[in-house]
Amino acid sequence: MAAAWWLGQVLRAAGARPASAGAVCRSVLAVPPRAGLTWKPNRGGSSTAEAPATKVEDDSFLQWFLLLIPVTAFGLGTWQVQRRKWKLKLIADLESRVTAEPIPLPADPMELRNLEYRPVQVRGHFDHSKELYMMPRTMVDPAREAGQLSSSVRSGAYVVTPFHCTDLGIIILVNRGFVPRKKVNPNTRQKGQIEGEVDLVGTVRLTETRKPFVPENNPERNHWHYRDLEAMAKFAGTDPIFIDADFKSTVPGGPIGGQTRVTLRNEHMQYILTWYGLCAATSYLWIKKFLRRTPGT
Repeated sequence: MAAAWWLGQVLRAAGARPASAGAVCRSVLAVPPRAGLTWKPNRGGSSTAEAPATKVEDDSFLQWFLLLIPVTAFGLGTWQVQRRKWKLKLIADLESRVTAEPIPLPADPMELRNLEYRPVQVRGHFDHSKELYMMPRTMVDPAREAGQLSSSVRSGAYVVTPFHCTDLGIIILVNRGFVPRKKVNPNTRQKGQIEGEVDLVGTVRLTETRKPFVPENNPERNHWHYRDLEAMAKFAGTDPIFIDADFKSTVPGGPIGGQTRVTLRNEHMQYILTWYGLCAATSYLWIKKFLRRTPGT
């Protein structure tokens, strides 16, 4: 290596182009150069030239990725517009059904599938010896808007009583209405136990599935937490037909009728404003960043 350094100094003094120490060493030691390998100085220019291209690609990806936010928000807002139209139609149909004139109760349970919330009229008498109790329940005040709870919330039960329909020859279940917890025992409301034949108007109700966190029905204790018509009818020995008696069926000392809850949530306008508002805000920010920026930024 000392000889290579000395030879390099001589060549530099003679004005020759300097070579690398490795090349001089190979020349002195008579080592042939490797095929295809040449020495090139690293000027550092390639990485500098590639940096702007990489930055442009990153900015382009970010630009179109962020555009998904206002586009998605606009799509969800439009979807809520359609949902609101559907809900308003459903509410209108339900209101027209609830306020319709009562019709005679069909004897076939299959005909009742399209008649939920439809008022019907029946004639017959109650069998108070086989009452069922849906509990716990709170009272719906019939004097207030349908479906709203009374201002004085009390816990109690709905009294469901078998009803022998004279004309149809069937036995149905009638929700006579609400009683406070201390009046669940029928011995405490003997005055309200209607005897003899009566004309009754009620609202058709269908069976319901158990919602999450709702306890299972307890036939052993005669406590029913949700409306399972097949099980309730089997327990009381009736047909699987259920109606909610209207408020006019209420008698002194008896259950308070008119306990049908008719409520449909319609919060779609709030969702529409939320999604369209998010679309407008994110669109403004996207335009400001990517379409209105000054050259060189």
